[in-house]
Amino acid sequence: MNFWETITGSDLTREWKAFEARAEALPDDHRAAWEQIKGHLFPRADFTGRNLMPILDAALGLLEETAADGQSVHEVLGDDIRGFCAALAGGAGARTHRDRWREQLNRNVARKLSRLEG
Repeated sequence: MNFWETITGSDLTREWKAFEARAEALPDDHRAAWEQIKGHLFPRADFTGRNLMPILDAALGLLEETAADGQSVHEVLGDDIRGFCAALAGGAGARTHRDRWREQLNRNVARKLSRLEG
C-alpha cells in the first residue's frame, strides 16, 4: 500500500469490493448473517474503518469455512450475533468512538462548570 492509496482510501475500497464479492458466493443464511455482522461492527469503526478490515476478513472467513463444511449459521454463531460481534471487536465492554466522545464531552462540560462555580 502506498501513500496515495492510504490518503485516498482506494485500498479500502478495493478490499471492501473483494469482501462483497466473497459474500455473494455464500448461501442465503450466511449472507444474511454477514449483513448483520457488518451492521453490528460498523459502530465500532474508527474514522476510516481501517481498524475493522481484519475483523471483517476473519468473520467472513469463518462464514465461508462453515458454509463449505455445510454448517448452519445458527450452529456457528448461535442466536446472539450482536454478542459475537462484541466479542470480535474486543468484548461487550469495549469502548466505541461514541463512548470516547461522550466521555470527552462530559469532561469538558464538568471542567467548564467547575470554572463557573469557583
